[in-house]
Amino acid sequence: MKKAALLSILVVVVQLAVGVIAEAQQLGKLPRVGILFIGGRDQPHLESFKQGLSDLGYVEGKDIKLEYRYAEGDQERLSELAGEFVREKVDVIVTTASRSAIAARKLTKTIPIVMTTGDPVATGLAASLARPGGNVTGLSVMSSDLSGKRLELIKETIPKMTRVAAIWSPREHEAVIGYQETVEAAKALSLRLHPIEVATADAIDRAFAQMVKARDDALVVILSPLATLHSRRIVELARKHRLPGIYPTRQFAEEGGLMAYGPLIGDLYRRAAVYVDKILKGAKPADLPVEQPTKFEFIINLKAAKQIGVTIAPNVLTRADRVIK
Repeated sequence: MKKAALLSILVVVVQLAVGVIAEAQQLGKLPRVGILFIGGRDQPHLESFKQGLSDLGYVEGKDIKLEYRYAEGDQERLSELAGEFVREKVDVIVTTASRSAIAARKLTKTIPIVMTTGDPVATGLAASLARPGGNVTGLSVMSSDLSGKRLELIKETIPKMTRVAAIWSPREHEAVIGYQETVEAAKALSLRLHPIEVATADAIDRAFAQMVKARDDALVVILSPLATLHSRRIVELARKHRLPGIYPTRQFAEEGGLMAYGPLIGDLYRRAAVYVDKILKGAKPADLPVEQPTKFEFIINLKAAKQIGVTIAPNVLTRADRVIK
């Protein structure tokens, strides 16, 4: 009896061991997606990407393996982190900024790269939006009417405004384009534009000192990774100096900025999951058209308005998709 019981136990142990090994082997066969973040671990839009995968039937750890790398704001580390994905031979690399995609593209021309934001054509990552032609595809945040729309909204909010400051990063191609569009929009609205280049985090405080000295009436922030990484500091300084501002994405308004108008970034991340799914099923990045934003939002922070002494006109308030009170 003892031998029979021992044999039964041994059989169960072997079965369990075989199951664990089989599960481990299966895990090794899972498609692997490397996500390269330019910022830190606090990623507000990551859940949108995961939700997009979930909508397509993927369960993390069961049907797909996600690997994360964070540059923590140090753009010099992007090449190193992208290199880890290349050496590990992940199936797809997802990037959250043009600079990240450029870093990955320099290291591989075979692993598919899916952008969640950026301008792949202007940065040379794709031949065209319709036919990228290489191993990079995904979403572009470029939309030519955004800068003009932002200036119109802040002008309607501050009717007596004549001079507006523009914070922009000359190191980012998208920011350069956004700045050029802002220059043209300011001319059309007869506004004097006070451009302030902000290439590093240290320059943000100096930028606001320049605005105060110049007595600017309002502020517009041009979208860039630098601005996004330091959004909280920017809105804090705007509030301190009672400077009305309009920002490129919702996080600025959620962190205390007066208003924001721009693409729904979470939707871009969700749509990036569709690209990953198509590629894992055999589609080539070269043949997948780059898509542009389809959903935009206008957010007003009434708490911020009260803090800086600004009254939002009813005709502006009614146009908001969301009002933070």
